[in-house]
Amino acid sequence: MVKHIVFWKLKEEAHGNDKAKNALLIKEKLEDLNGKIDGLVKVEVGINFLDSAANYDVALYSEVASKEALDAYQNHPLHQAILPFVKEAVNSRVAVDYEI
Repeated sequence: MVKHIVFWKLKEEAHGNDKAKNALLIKEKLEDLNGKIDGLVKVEVGINFLDSAANYDVALYSEVASKEALDAYQNHPLHQAILPFVKEAVNSRVAVDYEI
């Protein structure tokens, strides 16, 4: 099992939306992947509620069956279709992938 965790800081505005709207859209788009990609066990997205410059705005917690499943998920057309929206809305990104 592999845990894939990503944090994003969002731009104040992108896609004609404010940060809060884009956070909700990113959450919806990513959580919609649940059950649609083989090997993707779980996708959970949280939106930060504390107003702190040190905090990131959106967190992705996902579980995939293996390193190979992580690669398949990242290259899957459904995941790839979301990336342009996310990349345009994001100022910075940090991630960690680890195996348990």
